[in-house]
Amino acid sequence: MNILKKPKVFLISGPSGVGKDTVIDIIKKEYTNFHYVITAVTREPRQNEKNGLNHFFLTDNEFTNLIKNNQLLEWSKVYKNYYGVPKDQIYKPLNEGKNVLLRVDVQGAKKIKEILPDIIMIFIQPESIDSIKNHLLAREIKSESDIKTRLDSFESEMKYSKHFDHIITNIEHKIEYVVSDVKDIIDAHI
Repeated sequence: MNILKKPKVFLISGPSGVGKDTVIDIIKKEYTNFHYVITAVTREPRQNEKNGLNHFFLTDNEFTNLIKNNQLLEWSKVYKNYYGVPKDQIYKPLNEGKNVLLRVDVQGAKKIKEILPDIIMIFIQPESIDSIKNHLLAREIKSESDIKTRLDSFESEMKYSKHFDHIITNIEHKIEYVVSDVKDIIDAHI
């Protein structure tokens, strides 16, 4: 007899610039039956980001309306912008029997774990703070102060990693190992 497993929610987090998006982009190609959460943000899109694909890019007013209407599972103000997870991005696919994967910062991860205690939390840590700085410089981070703010958050984000179910180190130029470890974790739960 084939018993259907309850769909799972997987959460990937880690410091800014550690490679979360790269890992998820690769995972998406193999786990095509998953739902990949689209978060709501008030920051400007980076080059090649598209509304409704990478994020829902909203104005501050649009975002605060989501808060007022209780449409967010969790939300935070990070680096001067609002970030949040729309409830329908989690509950709708779960009700349809789909596994869900989302990417949030460590603040969001902590809040979501309180709401969804069965969530499988994966923390990606860098090989060194220098690798984070190099990744941030390669991105469209607009100013030295933005980079400094993100690097200043690094230590507190790393301390919170002990609350995650799994910690994976992203060794520079070895992203395939991180992807392999994430796939092993997913496969063990589905």
